[in-house]
Amino acid sequence: QVQLVESGGGLVQAGGSLRLSCEVSGRTVSMYSMGWFRQTPGKEREFVAAIRWNGVNKDYADSVKGRFTISRDTAKNAVYLQMNSLKSEDTALYYCAVHRRPYTWGGGPGEYDYGGQGTQVTVSS
Repeated sequence: QVQLVESGGGLVQAGGSLRLSCEVSGRTVSMYSMGWFRQTPGKEREFVAAIRWNGVNKDYADSVKGRFTISRDTAKNAVYLQMNSLKSEDTALYYCAVHRRPYTWGGGPGEYDYGGQGTQVTVSS
């Protein structure tokens, strides 16, 4: 059974930085593509960033390109999201997610499993 435990969220001023962490159990990050998604009240969950199972390919939403960086640590079986130059529109509940199929890349939110409670990021302007 997959378990994803997110941490690192908080309150930060616009222009600041946060680093989100996701501890993964039940899946091996070197076998599964991983992603970060976010959601605000009344809106659908949206894609933020993803890292391919091989650790080489990464993808970002246009709104975060150049500001956010996704990475992973295979030894710790963890995934991270470094968020810089934060904006008020980045305020959301952030979720870590693992692709449903091993050695597979791509797909929308429905292609991932979400096991965590999320971590809240609030950016004050």
